[in-house]
Amino acid sequence: MQISSFDDLLAAARHQTEPQRLLLVFARAELPEGASAAEHARFEAGQGGALVPRVCVDKSPHEVQDFRALIEESQQFAPDWAIVFVAALSGRDGQPPAAADVDRAIDRMVESVKAGRLDGLMPIDRHGRAVRLG
Repeated sequence: MQISSFDDLLAAARHQTEPQRLLLVFARAELPEGASAAEHARFEAGQGGALVPRVCVDKSPHEVQDFRALIEESQQFAPDWAIVFVAALSGRDGQPPAAADVDRAIDRMVESVKAGRLDGLMPIDRHGRAVRLG
């Protein structure tokens, strides 16, 4: 199955043999301190800036109806997000991942986003499409 959207990923997670948790890091675009006039202009035109993690959430694939529902929910806690980074964490032996494992995985995701190491993370835009960054 080719995954090119959040809803594709959601469907794939629902069909796994082991229970899954979706890990979501909502990031906002910000201009770093000391940005030049050219960087400010690019940022105002909707380009450039840095993606800064703002809110982290984990959900069972069955807790999310679809991307539209996720967008509606996100308006309550992170209305200004630009990209959501998504990963899935698999359980074992029919049990979902332990809360401590989920917390550690989300912490690693946040640190990876801050460092610009995005391997293993799926960036999703506000339209629910997977995007390539960089």
